[in-house]
Amino acid sequence: MGLIAMSERDVQRIEILSKVIAGRMTLVSAAHVLDLSTRQVRRLLERIKTDGAASIRHKAIGRPSNNRISDGVRDYAVTLVREGYADFGPTLAAEKLAERDGLRVSRETLRSWMVDAGLWLSRKQRRTFHQPRLRREACGELVQIDGSEHRWFEGRGDPCSLLVFVDDATGRLMQLRFVRSESAFSYFEALALYLKAHGAPVAFYSDKHSVFRVAKKDARGGQGMTQFGRALSELNIEILCANSSQAKGRVERMNRTLQDRLVKELRLAGIDTMEAGNAFLPGFMADYNARFAIAPARCDDLHRPMNLAPDRLQEILCKREQRYVGSQLTFSFERKRIMLEETEVTRGLAGRYVETYAYADGRLDVRWKGHSLPYKTFDKDQRVTHAAIIENKRLGDVLAYIKERQEQQSKPAVKTNSEKNGYVRRAHGPGRRKDFMNDPAVLARRQKALSRLDAAE
Repeated sequence: MGLIAMSERDVQRIEILSKVIAGRMTLVSAAHVLDLSTRQVRRLLERIKTDGAASIRHKAIGRPSNNRISDGVRDYAVTLVREGYADFGPTLAAEKLAERDGLRVSRETLRSWMVDAGLWLSRKQRRTFHQPRLRREACGELVQIDGSEHRWFEGRGDPCSLLVFVDDATGRLMQLRFVRSESAFSYFEALALYLKAHGAPVAFYSDKHSVFRVAKKDARGGQGMTQFGRALSELNIEILCANSSQAKGRVERMNRTLQDRLVKELRLAGIDTMEAGNAFLPGFMADYNARFAIAPARCDDLHRPMNLAPDRLQEILCKREQRYVGSQLTFSFERKRIMLEETEVTRGLAGRYVETYAYADGRLDVRWKGHSLPYKTFDKDQRVTHAAIIENKRLGDVLAYIKERQEQQSKPAVKTNSEKNGYVRRAHGPGRRKDFMNDPAVLARRQKALSRLDAAE
């Protein structure tokens, strides 16, 4: 006789019933301990005496359930799911089976069927693990950049974004900058400060935000690069875009640390504006790096000095685009019509492309082969659009800007249809009635009618 599997309940029953058989416990006490009736205890005792202790087990053990769904229904449901709902979850698939196919199956039953058929993976099976990546060996070899929108000044000021530059090898805060929102111009401003303080790193590591990466595969122009990517290419700095937030986890964890530590430091210092915050950040970075930065594996600093004139760097860190010049020496730029002044150079530019240099302060420079061209704005459009501002990661700052512009504009006077038709409200409705007996207009019409009557007589 082989091993017999029993549950704890069955083992407890055998132990109590053995005491009854040995005379160490009464039948009534055994019934009270097992929470059974005395009649059921007698039946169990007779079963043990006749067939042994193994007969205590439940008779349905090892047998299929009487309420189980037949294999034919199971195969039919799995076939329907495989053909029409292969990418559905168990809950939605169960709903569609009932609505469209008239097959009602509980979601948990369908879940087990889909798991057995390989059509569904549990949350535990779908879990992905991100292996840790070793730090870069030298400072300046890789710098992670990101923006964090947060109420940095709590209730004392408006929410804004903080641009964070973190060195991968040392964990040092290389650059912090408060800006209204994440845009190409705000990153240009922070990059200029970074290059002035440290030089050019080997590479930047960012997410796939539209400032760093072209989202459309079929985008026209730009040579497949964004304005920020074009500027980094001219500065000989590589840009790497992470496929997940875990890949750039160092700067993500830094954002979480700053949202706790920096917010409290700003509160203690009583700072409530971006200007005061930017003045406070250098001292905060120095204190943070002195306490938490680590030594790199190699002591080399791979930052390269920037041997560029200030004007040259300003030309790189701007928004540069090409515009087609029409037959009237005009082209469109951000919902404005730009008209080139007629000169010996501009006469031959009809049908060609000129390059525009848009700066953060609003200046626009139009160039042809490096030479600035005189122009004037023709038929300026005052409408506010998302494209006319700049690409932003968050819409909060754009909406605030549009609201401010709309409040500055005067509301046009709109007449109702009654006012357009010359309708005058008479005193027939509710409210204070009009005294027609003393109305000058009514008295004048009455005097005019009486004069006509006297003349006729």
